[in-house]
Amino acid sequence: MVVCVLASVAFGVATPSEAGAIGVSAALALALAKRRLKLAGLKQALVAAGVLCSNVVFLLIGASFFTLVFRGFNGHLMIEALFQHIPAGQLGFVLAVNAAVFGLAFFLDFFEIAFIVLPLIAPIAHTAGVDVVWLAVLLAINLQTSFMHPPFGIALYNLRSVTPASIKTVSIYWGAVPFVLIQALTVVLLILFPALVLRNIAPPPSGGELNIELPPLVLPEPVLR
Repeated sequence: MVVCVLASVAFGVATPSEAGAIGVSAALALALAKRRLKLAGLKQALVAAGVLCSNVVFLLIGASFFTLVFRGFNGHLMIEALFQHIPAGQLGFVLAVNAAVFGLAFFLDFFEIAFIVLPLIAPIAHTAGVDVVWLAVLLAINLQTSFMHPPFGIALYNLRSVTPASIKTVSIYWGAVPFVLIQALTVVLLILFPALVLRNIAPPPSGGELNIELPPLVLPEPVLR
């Protein structure tokens, strides 16, 4: 199942969202091959998926209304003015955004940050001249840490559900610390070496004068009657 998902993305057959559907199809095929696919289990999985998708859709609708009201009261101008006081230019902006997102991940879920916070940051990053693709990759890796630290660590809850009762939850939290540090180190490396994300970066246009030579204007000869 993992091979099907990663191969479909790596070879350009599917986008990451479509690869999720491929993973579901592979899981159903494996369950059918092992004769473990039952109607009751399939119904339970469909209900759980429907509830999760409905939650995400309603969250997206609420985030859209919040963004419209926030922009209606010129809140985005306040945030833009706030980031203008951050020193070190683009580097300071990137460091401040990543630090803020990492801190918010302790109190907000991934979906709230992706639907509410990031749409407010993206226009400011574009205005500041920060590469949006580079910033998106940084924030995506940064948000992955929210799955591995409390109190909303989804990966920790999943691990808790499959580990024996003899293993304490505190031990699971401490076991996730090295992975959180690895994620943080990856973010630092991507900030120091943007070429790991961006390839074939076009050189910025020079500020010199641009001379364009036009051919001489040739008028048509008059027609004699």
